[in-house]
Amino acid sequence: MKIAVSCLNSRDIPTDLRKISVTDVDYIHVDVMDGKFVKNKTISFSEMKEIHRYTHKRLDVHLMVKNPIKFIHDYATLNTEYITVHLETKNVYKALELIEEYGIKKGISIKPNTPLDDLEPYLDCVDLILVMSVEPGKGGQEFIPSTIERIKELRKKLKKHNSKAIISVDGGINDVVAKKLKDVDLLVSGSYVINGDDYQEQISKLRK
Repeated sequence: MKIAVSCLNSRDIPTDLRKISVTDVDYIHVDVMDGKFVKNKTISFSEMKEIHRYTHKRLDVHLMVKNPIKFIHDYATLNTEYITVHLETKNVYKALELIEEYGIKKGISIKPNTPLDDLEPYLDCVDLILVMSVEPGKGGQEFIPSTIERIKELRKKLKKHNSKAIISVDGGINDVVAKKLKDVDLLVSGSYVINGDDYQEQISKLRK
């Protein structure tokens, strides 16, 4: 299982990125919010462009924005491995095609209350499916238990489509929740790691 750490709730992103960089974490999860798709808004790209230099880790970019196409070019210029767009936004196919043009792995994310069946048209053309286990837009929320069954059902759908997409889960991830998600390929954790005294210890607990 791979781990990505989000700095969404960080009070000092440069410092936290330096601390995360000396751990064995696989990715830095970058939450991008425009204040339209979700209520909150994150730092601007110009700020992100500066602070991402504090880490050598690959980026896992999650676009929680109304029109992802406007953001893809900028984040494609960073050390980015995945760019994920939301199923509930517009121009999803065009956004995925643009991500692929940049040679970056394509991800699609789904909110907790969006039917899994809505993913069907995309299962053959994405590299990652990000299952939100909280409502997107705010860090520090509690994991929604029904996510476990959703992941089992999603795994069946991927098998049916012979899809090679990996499953990622984001929201309320701690060591207790992680033990219930052994069938997941990538876990995204924010507050659990950032609020700990020893980042490597927290990350290691997630992998157990």
